[in-house]
Amino acid sequence: MNEIIEQYFDLSQMSKHFGEVLDGFLITLELAAVATVLALVLGLILALLRQLPGKAFMPVRALTISYIDVFRGIPLLILILLISGSLAFLPLPEALTIPQWLGKPDNFWYGIMALTAVYGAYYAEVYRAGIEAVPDGQMEAARSLGMSHGQAMRNVIVPQAVRKVIAPMLNEFTALLKDTTLVSVIALNEVALVGRDIQSKTFNSSALTLGAIMFLIIVLPLARVVDRLIKREQARTSRGGAAQVIRH
Repeated sequence: MNEIIEQYFDLSQMSKHFGEVLDGFLITLELAAVATVLALVLGLILALLRQLPGKAFMPVRALTISYIDVFRGIPLLILILLISGSLAFLPLPEALTIPQWLGKPDNFWYGIMALTAVYGAYYAEVYRAGIEAVPDGQMEAARSLGMSHGQAMRNVIVPQAVRKVIAPMLNEFTALLKDTTLVSVIALNEVALVGRDIQSKTFNSSALTLGAIMFLIIVLPLARVVDRLIKREQARTSRGGAAQVIRH
């Protein structure tokens, strides 16, 4: 037991390397924050394109569905390696192939691209579930008031859909936050790579344990928030169902 504590929970090692691990974790949080914002925007665009009505938009819907299926099926690690290993060789402007935006290195942005592409597809499905959960009568009522399909989606359907899927969105954010550790494979000094480097130098895993604790500090409160939101939505749905029974 003492060996386990010394190997994984050595407080002196945690204290000695706390600053390094924290710096790595802050990079992890930056990755998660930027990728989440971009993925939310991409996911909403994909979800709206998938909901376009009529035969004229069938090719758009087909392409959107194909994108979602492909990027939900490709492992994130492989996509990170594909982007980081080949983007620089494409005949595109250097600002796109070797990005150095906002003072961040190219491997940071390669990670952002991969996370956004994959989680944009996941968020698209979350949005779609929310849109399809809105009663059809809402769209019909909006159209009867003279709104176009786009206006009805923007002003009526999407606001209701987003309220219904906040809990699943937080779940996806939790998954994205943990998946940022995969970007360590392209030598970005986020928390996993920092912890692994310290482990290789000290032959002690306490720095990695410290990184895991930092994740738990973020993830566990989020899990409780998700639970509360789910219970609130279930209670609202139950009240709505009871009200319909009483009216009938």
